[in-house]
Amino acid sequence: MTIVLSYFLLIFVPIFLYLILTKKNIKESKQNLPPGPRKLPIIGNLHQLQGLVHRCLHDLSKKHGPVMHFRLGFVPMVVISSSEAAEEALKTHDLECCTRPITVASKVFSRNGKDIGFGVYGDEWRELRKLSVREFFSVKKVQSFRYVREEESDLMVKKLRESALKHSPVDLSKTLFFLAASIIFRTAFGQSFLENKHIDKETIKELMFEAHKNMSFTLSDIFPIAGLGWFIELVSGQHKRLHNVFTEVDTFLNHITDDHRLQISTQDRADIIDSLLDMVHKQEHDVSFKLTIDHLKGIIQNIYLAGVDTSAVTMIWAMAELVRNPRVMKKAQDEIQTCIGFKQEERIVEEDLCKLQYLKLVVKETLRLHPPAPLLLPRETMSHIKIQGYDIPPKTLLLVNAWSIGGDPKNWQNPEEFNPERFMDCSVDYKGQSFEMLPFGSGRRICPGIASGIATVELGLLNLLYFFNWRMTDEKNDMDMEEAGDVTVDKKVPLNLLPILRH
Repeated sequence: MTIVLSYFLLIFVPIFLYLILTKKNIKESKQNLPPGPRKLPIIGNLHQLQGLVHRCLHDLSKKHGPVMHFRLGFVPMVVISSSEAAEEALKTHDLECCTRPITVASKVFSRNGKDIGFGVYGDEWRELRKLSVREFFSVKKVQSFRYVREEESDLMVKKLRESALKHSPVDLSKTLFFLAASIIFRTAFGQSFLENKHIDKETIKELMFEAHKNMSFTLSDIFPIAGLGWFIELVSGQHKRLHNVFTEVDTFLNHITDDHRLQISTQDRADIIDSLLDMVHKQEHDVSFKLTIDHLKGIIQNIYLAGVDTSAVTMIWAMAELVRNPRVMKKAQDEIQTCIGFKQEERIVEEDLCKLQYLKLVVKETLRLHPPAPLLLPRETMSHIKIQGYDIPPKTLLLVNAWSIGGDPKNWQNPEEFNPERFMDCSVDYKGQSFEMLPFGSGRRICPGIASGIATVELGLLNLLYFFNWRMTDEKNDMDMEEAGDVTVDKKVPLNLLPILRH
């Protein structure tokens, strides 16, 4: 029986898939679809995705255009690589394409759409996002946690000072990851990252990377017909890996919520988990749906998986570029010295950032050249739209290549050069209204954590540049800027630098 079934799968399923695909191609040929690379039967363009996806799609778009039609197995996709096309998709047609595709991974990680990252657009999603903004992401809430960012940055400086006194190099990649994690743990979870007993500090980054790696499309998504994808997933172990990493993340979140139920917290004030738990138990809130523990875990999982890594990655790339560009480093430090002066035994405070315009330009240039998530999370069209004159049918994935747009020579002179001065007297910003750079996205799906992330990045960089000079451990070698990652793209080789006390 098993042998007969195997023969059936090998012979008849491919024929069945081919007939369906032929019918689909005939239908597509009647529309004015964007140009794209040649597609193979069944697999589409899967064979052309090799290496880092954002760079691969960028190279293909240079040949086929900034609005490019692609197919992942049976899934139609349009890749957008220009500011003009991005503005049409994310502004003009924002309402028609502001939902997320439903995939195996998104259903698992979002607990069937009960989060703000992967949730399908609708009344429940809108109310959940408003609730999360009010309880955590608003400017007022971000400012209320200023003292946390200042204290954690001060702790980082004290540890780096010890290394500087010993003339010992530091792994700044790990240091900055721990800084971002410490701030998120205290502001969102009400707990100290270093004192948290539920997760090994050395493996938390690995868990995050594993989660990111398993959020991509599965074979079931790409080949949804006749259970072929599910069968390959089962054999390859992809299904098991996805559920294993989700179980690890969920177990961690259960510990966090249990601690709050038992009032085990290092914070002296209520945090977002306290507020949401209270709403879940009392069901006294201003949303029209029943708020559940899955909604709570969905929100804090978004904060954990999207908030820590993106802030850390941005600081890492900024420091790597500053060390590679001593002129920019000196200019940033001269501004700090002029505007802040010498503070003996005093902590750097966030008010100091208002005086530092050049440092803010450094952050902008870092986000342009190294957006932490080079590909914005995919959207899905809910109705037929046109972008740059091309037909985009319903149920088409839209993928915006933010990295490609930020390096477009049509918008930026010498785009590969790290040059913060390009933003002087320039209205282009990262807040979603300027489509020449989109590190946080735009429209209804723009990242809600902009204020929190920027506050962490700017204060972290200020402390690093105020207290220390930095140099590579081997001055003979150029900085290795190779990238690595899936959802977020980090520096592949850890940033090992020697801190030298300035004061």
